[in-house]
Amino acid sequence: MTPPGTPPGTPPGTPPEASLSEAGPSEAPLRRTLPKITDRFAATGAVLIVVVAAAALLAPWLAPYPEDAVDPVNALLAPGAEHWFGTDQAGRDVLTRVLYGGRTSLFIAVSVLAVSAAVGVTLGLVAGYAGGWVRDVIMRVTDVFLAFPALLLSLMLAMVLQPSVTTVIVAIAVTWWPWYARLSASVAASVATRPYVDAARCLGVPAPVIIVRHVLPNSITPVLVQISLDAGGVILTAAALSYLGLGAQEPTAEWGLMVDQGQTLFTTNWWVVTFPGLAILVTAFAFNVLGEGLRNALDPRRVVR
Repeated sequence: MTPPGTPPGTPPGTPPEASLSEAGPSEAPLRRTLPKITDRFAATGAVLIVVVAAAALLAPWLAPYPEDAVDPVNALLAPGAEHWFGTDQAGRDVLTRVLYGGRTSLFIAVSVLAVSAAVGVTLGLVAGYAGGWVRDVIMRVTDVFLAFPALLLSLMLAMVLQPSVTTVIVAIAVTWWPWYARLSASVAASVATRPYVDAARCLGVPAPVIIVRHVLPNSITPVLVQISLDAGGVILTAAALSYLGLGAQEPTAEWGLMVDQGQTLFTTNWWVVTFPGLAILVTAFAFNVLGEGLRNALDPRRVVR
């Protein structure tokens, strides 16, 4: 007679402990090491980001009209068969401008995050690994930048420099890197005290090699999550600067600039401002929900079911 609790198909006389040990190991470790990402919102965000990025990269082939095609005769046409998103004050196709504007906005976001992460993570790793007065100096400089509201400091820098896409990238990156420096410094300080790092020091491995080979790979996960969360904020900040006339300038297509140009026409020609505004909203939302999903999936305290 098979003892109670024995899995079906187990030969008679097999102890329950033996049957469980044979059935479990093939699946249980895999479930623990490969956590599932079940957040449907995060998956939706990832799909939206792929769609927006693909549309921006393929804009020269997807756009129905040339980027700088001006047709004053057909200015402010409502959405229709020939112009799906209508036309603006100069007769330019709004759909074409939105597609090319996506290239500009995503380029600004990628550039800002790349520069900010490169500077902030480098300084944070050095501060966290070295400790002592090195950490104090770097953190105090970081605190000076964090004392100013990010948007206000970006506005001040953009007002001093010549309005352009490059100005937007510089102005936002200057205010964004301290967050990555503080985050990576706290994680690196914890990693620097682990046994394998102490062993590398005892073997005489140079500090830069230890930072690159041991500290950086074990400190990069929260930084990647933060980057995904910050992408939407960077796009919104860049759009705000362009909206205020401190960013991209004509004839460059940029979502914030398009919103600024169409704001006075909202009650009569709603499509001029609505579609670029929706592009900003959808892209920022997609990055935010993707970042939240990554944070939940990579959280070591997450309970795997």
